[in-house]
Parts: sequence; C-alpha cells; structure tokens
Amino acid sequence: MKNLILVVLFLFLAIPGFAVVGQLETVKGKVIDAKTKEAMQFVNVSVRKEGSTVPLTGAVTDNQGVFQLGKLEPGTYVLNISFIGYRTFEKNFTLDSPDQNINFRIIPLEEDSQMLGEVKVVGQRSQMKFEIDKKVFNVDENISSTGGTASDVLSNIPSVDVDNDGEVSLRGSTSVTVWINGKASGLSADNRAQILEQMPAESIERIEVITNPSAKYSPEGTSGIINIVLKENRKAGYYGSLQAGVDTRGGWNTSGNINYNSGKIDAYFNLGYRKRISDGGGISNRTNLDEAGNPVSYLNQTSDNNGHGGPVFLRAGGTYHLTTRDHLNLAAFGIFGNRKQKGLIDYESNIPGSFISSLRASNSENKMRGGNLELGYKHDFSKTSNLDITASWNPWNMDGSSIYSQSSLYEDEREVFSYQRQKSDVRSTSWELQADYVNSFSENNKLEAGYKGTFSHQNSPVKTYSGETEEEASPDEALFNRFYYDQDIQAAYVNYAGRFNKFGFQAGVRGEYSHTNTKSLGFGQEKGDVPAYKEDYFSLFPSVFLSYELPAGHELQVNYTRRISRPWGHQLNPFVNITDSTNISFGNPYLDPEFSNAYEINYIKNWENHTLSVSAYYRNTNDVIQRIRYLEGEVMKSTYENVSKSQSAGAEFVAKNNFSRILDLTTTVNLYYNKLDGFSYLPAGAEKAVTGKTNEDFSWNAKMIANFSLPASFSVQLTGSYDSKQLIAQGYRKANYRLDAGVRKAFWDRKLSVSVSGRDILDSRKWKTETSGDGFRQYAENWRTGRTVNFTLTYSFGNMKASRNRNQQQPRENNNMMNQMEDSF
Repeated sequence: MKNLILVVLFLFLAIPGFAVVGQLETVKGKVIDAKTKEAMQFVNVSVRKEGSTVPLTGAVTDNQGVFQLGKLEPGTYVLNISFIGYRTFEKNFTLDSPDQNINFRIIPLEEDSQMLGEVKVVGQRSQMKFEIDKKVFNVDENISSTGGTASDVLSNIPSVDVDNDGEVSLRGSTSVTVWINGKASGLSADNRAQILEQMPAESIERIEVITNPSAKYSPEGTSGIINIVLKENRKAGYYGSLQAGVDTRGGWNTSGNINYNSGKIDAYFNLGYRKRISDGGGISNRTNLDEAGNPVSYLNQTSDNNGHGGPVFLRAGGTYHLTTRDHLNLAAFGIFGNRKQKGLIDYESNIPGSFISSLRASNSENKMRGGNLELGYKHDFSKTSNLDITASWNPWNMDGSSIYSQSSLYEDEREVFSYQRQKSDVRSTSWELQADYVNSFSENNKLEAGYKGTFSHQNSPVKTYSGETEEEASPDEALFNRFYYDQDIQAAYVNYAGRFNKFGFQAGVRGEYSHTNTKSLGFGQEKGDVPAYKEDYFSLFPSVFLSYELPAGHELQVNYTRRISRPWGHQLNPFVNITDSTNISFGNPYLDPEFSNAYEINYIKNWENHTLSVSAYYRNTNDVIQRIRYLEGEVMKSTYENVSKSQSAGAEFVAKNNFSRILDLTTTVNLYYNKLDGFSYLPAGAEKAVTGKTNEDFSWNAKMIANFSLPASFSVQLTGSYDSKQLIAQGYRKANYRLDAGVRKAFWDRKLSVSVSGRDILDSRKWKTETSGDGFRQYAENWRTGRTVNFTLTYSFGNMKASRNRNQQQPRENNNMMNQMEDSF
C-alpha cells in the first residue's frame, strides 16, 4: 500500500502542468514586526488596481516573512498588507512594462494597540451558513447542548434526528453516514450510538450536513453524510478554557483544553471526563390474533432501566509546517470508560400454557476503549494546487457482561426460575489510506482526483451460561456465537468542475471494489470448520452538479448522485439478543447492500439579513434493509431482511433570518412522501412467510432555533422540534415533539461564563410505535432520560496574541472536510 501511494504521488508530479516549479515575480518584499524586527509569517498580502476594492492577486508570507506575487499587466496598483492586531499597510506603485519587477524590500508592520485593547465580540456567531455542497451549523455556541453529548448536539440540527436507541437519521432516513473530521474514524452503525453518547458536546465546533455528496466522497449512506468537526482553534500564542458542570440527575463533567501556535507549529490538547446518569423505560402491549384477525390472547409488559458511568475523552494533535508548502499533521483522540445498567421487565399474559406473570431483572456492565490515530502530509504546489495524503488507524474494543434472572408464575401456582450470564467481547479495527489531489487550472476550472482504501476487521465472540440458578448455570451451546466480519473497500475517483459565465457544472465518477467476508461459529467449532460467506462486487457511482446564477441574488442548483448503504455488523451478526425473553432479535449474514439514485433541485436566495434555501429531492432504493417481526409460539422474533423497493420524495425549506442584533432565527421544514413496496419473506425454520403490504404515507418535521443576544452579556437560545407520524416496516411511528432551552451570562470581559441549559424541558420526548403482522398487533412506547437541566461554568484564558490572527490564512485546515472543494459554481 505504501508503494501504491508513492506511485500515485509520482504520477501526479509527473503530469505536465500539475507541479509548479517556479514563478517569475513582479512584486516581492519582506514583512517584519516594527518593534521586534522579527519576520512575520502568514501575513495577508494582496494587490488591487487603483480605484478598485477587488484584489487581483494575493499571497501569504513564508516562514522568513517573504512574499512574491506573479506577473501583472502595466498599470497603477495598490499593495495591501494586513494582519489582525496590526495597522494595515498600503502603498501605491506603477508598472510601466510587463517585464518590470518591484521590490519593496523591508516592510515593517506596527501593532494597533487601540485595536488590541478595545475590540470586543458582541452577540453570537451565525449558527448556519450555506456552501455549494453542504450546510454548515456552528454549534460551539449552542447553549441548549451545553453539558451534553454529541447526540444532544445532533438532535438540535435541522433535518437530523436521534431516536431512543441513539440511531441517527437525516431527512427521516436512518441510512446516513456519520464522520468525525471528514473521515469514518472507526464509526460504524454498530458503535456510533455508544460513541456519540460518550463524546462531549463542548469538543464540537460545527456540524456539516451533505445531503447529496459528489463522487469525491464516500457514497455510503443513501440519505447523505453528517460530518462532526471537532474544535481545533489556531491562534497566535496560546488559548484555552476550563469547564465544569453538573445536572439535575446527579451527573457531572469537567474538561480542559489548550491550543498553541508558534507559527511553525500548531498544537492542541483536550482532556475531559463525564459521568452520565440516565433512566428510561417503556411499555409494550401485544395482542395475539387468530387467522380471522380476532384477539385470542395478550402479552403486556412494562420496563424500567437506569444507568450510570462515563468516559475519559482525550484528544491531542498538531501540525508542523516544514515549509510554507509542506505540512505534516499528527492527530489522535480516544474514549475510555465504562457504564453500568440495571433493568427490570414486568410481564403479564393470558397466553394458554404460558406464565400469567413474570419478572426479569438484568444487570449489565459495558466497557469501551478506542479512538483514532491519524498521520497526514500535505504539499501545496501552488495556492490552487495541492496533494493531501493521510493514513489513519481506528481500534475500538467494547466488552460487555450481563446477568439475567427471571421468575415466572403459572396458573397452577407453579413458579419457575431461570438464570443466564452472558459475556461479549467486540474487537474492531480498521485502517484508512487516502490521497487527494486538487488542481485549479484557472479561476473557472478545477480537477480533483484521488484514492481511498478502507480495511476493517471485527471479531465478536459471545458466551452464554444458563441454568435455574447461578450455581447450576453451564455453557449454553445454542446461544454461543463467534462472528468474524471483514470488509475491504478500495475506491478511486475523478471530478471536474467548470464555469461559463453564469452556468457552472461539476461531473465526476467514483469506482469502488468491495470485498466482504463473514463467518459465524457455533459452540465447539473452529475457524476452519465453517465456510465463509464471501461477496465481492464492483460499483460505479457517478455524480453531476449543475448551477445557474439568476438575477437579483437568486441561484438554482440541480444534482444527481448514486449511493449505497452496506449492511453493518449488527445487522449481519446472527448473535441472539436475550435481553427480553419474549422479544428475541438476531442478525442476517446474507443481506445485500442497498443502492439508491438521488436527485435534488436547490434554490437559494440571499438578502442582506436573510437567506432562503428550498430543496426538492427524490430517491429510489432497491433491496431496502428493514427490521421485520414474526411470532414463534409466544416469542416475538425480529431480524433484518432486504424486503423490497422504496421511494422517497420531499421538499426542504431552510430560512435564516437576522431580524436585528438581538434575534437570529433558523427555521427548517421538511415535507416528504415515503412508499415501501410489499414483501414476503420466509425466515429459516419458520412455517409461515412474513408478509408486508405496500405502505405509503406523507410525513413532515420542523425545527426552529432562536438565538437572543441581550444586554449585560446575556444570551438565550430556544430549540423546538416536531416530527409527524412516520412510516416503518410493518407499521408506523407516532408523532413526537421536543423543546430545549439555554441561557448564558458572561463575566470578566467574557473570560468567564455561566450557562444553564434544559433538554426536553416539556418531558415529551417519547417514541411510540404501532406494528402488526401475521397473528399479532403491538403498541410500544419507549423513553429515556427525559427532562434534564445542566449548570456549566466555563473559564477562558490566553495571551493577547490570541486575537492577532483570527482571520489569517492558514496553509492547512485539518478539520474542514471540504476545504479542497472551493466554490466551483
């Protein structure tokens, strides 16, 4: 693989015109600090024509403070040199011929002491902005999520929802990819709910939502990509903060971070601990039916659970600027912790031959250890051409142990006891290798090409001991399972973007070769005893983006992409989940991936203080993966299957309104239609096929975020959301709503702040579902945590230099996944 990357690098360097060897300068000079006489790096230098305010060309100074600008036509120009915290330098000059060179030699910049001493930030940063390929939500000032987790942050993002199990959905679809800093970072549908529940909200800077990514990015997730960008402040000198908080459920958290920049090195460190206490529960009422659909018996249950524990979150990294064109990056984060959970399920039934009442207690402990280590190198051939190579390692270990004890009472007053002890050890490791090349031949033409390889392996053995009592428990051969899951994906892509007057386009294609190998071992079996289930396939994923700039600030965009959603480990793993003895679930190792075609039309209109975005979208999907349920005796079983085809169409409205310096409002309304075709599936060992009728419905959701900047350094935030009834396989989920709120007060020139945030303050966040199938209908209601109020104290520190390069141009921004995709349209 190392040789492959070197070959790719060599080819890019060898292509004529891709590498910039040198450039004859017209204007050059050196910038120094007027007081210290030291050279100043990364200072912004630009040239504009006299009488104009639009720069013609620009650059930043290198590590010696030197700048040089390309050839200019004869004429009169203005040289502009600016750096936050210093007085802007401007100088007029004239070129009489194309071959003339201007050398300004030494240019001293003087500190602007008035600016350093008096500039204050008033109000809040805008929480949302539109970019050509995504919507960006700045959440570092999200008061209502203060003291919470990444899941809490995501639940406050327009078009994004997080359900009771931590499942993330986008525009009503759970087939979504979640990244950290532009990469999978070891997150999968198997572990992301646990990881997002452990990741502190204060470590997140922004959320990027990409509903129809181009061929440059992974096509995984039929509804799009959600990218979580962690904080990495780059400021001259040092800057940091300390934070501590408690909540009304007895949880608490503390964290600290520091960022340092010497010009040559950018470094950061973050350490935090969070103890989270939560409780939840649910009810389930199942009615068993005869062949005519008449009720014949019932099984009702209520559940209650509570948990406590938390992780240590560690993050560190840095960028070393070898030269002004070469940058080496090393970054890592880790989560280490454990969580204990207790649960109680109370059953009541009149099923003939079954218990009339039963009580099942569970006691579980889960440990998580894992993280991401990334090494990257970037070379800037020019301001518009670069090669970025990264390699990352993602180990995740999740160990769990659970004890289940149950006592059941029958009609003849006979009491039966059972005991089960289960231990699982999940070992998941993945490697990612990526090389991306960008070359903007001109202002209106750009080429992107690259390679990405992902190599993942999972080993998850489960051992179960069963008996009437703990002393009598012995290995349960029927519940033993060791699941191996290997998946390698190698991809190459090419994109070309251009513009002709008001018309812009981008076209690309991505080719992916996937190799999947699964194997499930029973009790006493060795790896060589069981044949593996292998699936190899090659897929092409084209993408087309078109845009047209209309008069008066209107813009129209049309795009098409092909997407894929591969089944993940939990869906494939035939492990039998026995948490609830009357509701047994297991995976299906023979699932196929879903393929989708996605179309979007976007309209954007900008005013001075208002922005409106309207998106119409359509998506058709083959081999839809859904959870299906069927009765076997008195036990409800559930698994996953490629049930049928689906169609989804909708319209999304996003409005950003700045009514004044006091009020900032972001409103999102998503209206969508879903249709799921009928299906028939015969589970292994079942006597009767599971069927589902064609089902369709119209759903909608809305979310509003209101930010108030009040006098005396008070800030208030309100977030309200509503989700209407939504279609699922074999039924639907009922409507629900939620309201979050937060208030912050700043002291000591904003160095100290106190925040009070309330999540689900109406205690209304509950998931209610109605499902039905052959021989049953069922109503279920689940909830977790509920109303919680957090109190958080934050202290920020740093030297005065921290404000000096707030707007300086950096040669590398590690956290911006899309920094290589400039506005092509």
